[in-house]
Amino acid sequence: MPCRHDGLFDRVATFGALHAAAARAIAGKRRKPGAAAFQANLERELLRLEAQLQDGSYRTGRYLELVVRDPKRRVVSAAPFRDRVVHHALVAVIGPLFERGFIDHSYANRVGKGTHRAVARFERLRDHHAHVLRADIWRFFPSIDHAVLKRDLRRRIGCARTLALCDTIIDGSNPQEPAERYFPGDDLFTPASRRRGLPLGNLTSQFFANVHLDAFDHWVTEVLRAPYLRYVDDFALFADSPAQLTEWRQCIERYLCGRRLILHPQKTAVVATAQPQQFLGFELLPGGRRRLLPQNVTRFRSRLDTLRAHWRAGAASADEVRARVGGWVAHATHADTVRLRHTLFKGGWFDPLWADGTSVEAPMP
Repeated sequence: MPCRHDGLFDRVATFGALHAAAARAIAGKRRKPGAAAFQANLERELLRLEAQLQDGSYRTGRYLELVVRDPKRRVVSAAPFRDRVVHHALVAVIGPLFERGFIDHSYANRVGKGTHRAVARFERLRDHHAHVLRADIWRFFPSIDHAVLKRDLRRRIGCARTLALCDTIIDGSNPQEPAERYFPGDDLFTPASRRRGLPLGNLTSQFFANVHLDAFDHWVTEVLRAPYLRYVDDFALFADSPAQLTEWRQCIERYLCGRRLILHPQKTAVVATAQPQQFLGFELLPGGRRRLLPQNVTRFRSRLDTLRAHWRAGAASADEVRARVGGWVAHATHADTVRLRHTLFKGGWFDPLWADGTSVEAPMP
């Protein structure tokens, strides 16, 4: 049984902790109305938040829901800024308690991990095994069962007030897309009676997702003893025998069933590693070659055309252009994209064949 930690709440709900959390929450968002309003009355807002947390009257606010269609349709939920401050304060305290128990090959939403390290791990395992089980959990965030998640949190947290705050955040989740499923032992009304779903966009949701699948990570690596990696709910197991991977898939289906989760039927399959693999936005080819997925390039071309129009109209500054394009360029440099980037930015700031690619003398084409 993992060590359960007590006495955590006063490290979360103090003025100093909330002040530091507000600084983290506002980074890069100073122009957003909610963040700006909070910042304008920072001391008063923090004192009120501290008082509500300490006397138990704190309740989460209403989410702003945004429909995003890039790369697929999904609902992203934005919590009020004051709630985001609480999220940062909470995760800063309880995050390290769970982090030290996470396996090394869980890559999402963790310092020093990330997409590109996950892709590199996938390639190393691919090069040493003949087959891979690529798997995805069906509607993962909408399917997360609140009772199961609360039980996961209680494995390491023994502080009643901190657990009550976690429960308040979980219970305050807005409704997600439908994810009703029946599991063994359910009656007709069970799916309707169990609350589930976490909002995409919350820092706490990202953290809770790793907590929720931590036991699964350990089970795969310590019981199945499979070569494995996971990024959010996208994971892969490797073996030379397809029969072994098929057996593991059946074991995984039974295990996830106990946590009221199921594998995505269209995104879960055993395939030969000699075939090109699509993983986390890349097409991985033999010999260590990588390509960006065509849909990624198409989406970026559209965004770039819009940004160019804003730049030429004087509606976007040089700093804004570099910030918005630079992230995609940093991602693209992890694939074989020199010719692609030259075509997109020919003679401009981000052209890899123009000096160092950042010359301010070069015009944005």
